[in-house]
Amino acid sequence: MTTLAFLNLGMGEILLICFLGLLIFGRRLPEVGRSLGSSIVEFKKGLAGIEEQANKTVDETKKKPAGLDTVQDSLRAGPAAPSGGALPAPNTADLQEQLRLANERIKALEEQNKAKV
Repeated sequence: MTTLAFLNLGMGEILLICFLGLLIFGRRLPEVGRSLGSSIVEFKKGLAGIEEQANKTVDETKKKPAGLDTVQDSLRAGPAAPSGGALPAPNTADLQEQLRLANERIKALEEQNKAKV
């Protein structure tokens, strides 16, 4: 018996195990054999399902994500435009006017601080 060679059992030990099984289980031995067989089959099915799921996961991780090129291109392009479309050109006249008003406000605050001291 090569299948049980790793257990190092001889013919006498195997007969003893069978005799003890017959004594313990008696008339229920066919039922026990069927349930043991179905348990082994279910265990093998479970292992096959786990192996299939692991292989599927590995295959999915090996594939390149679908939108990766688009994301990389958009990162190279710079900041994204607002949802309304392209960025409008800045109005330099408005920016200069805001800067002038801010400078006037700073000067006014400095004069108030000098007057308090």
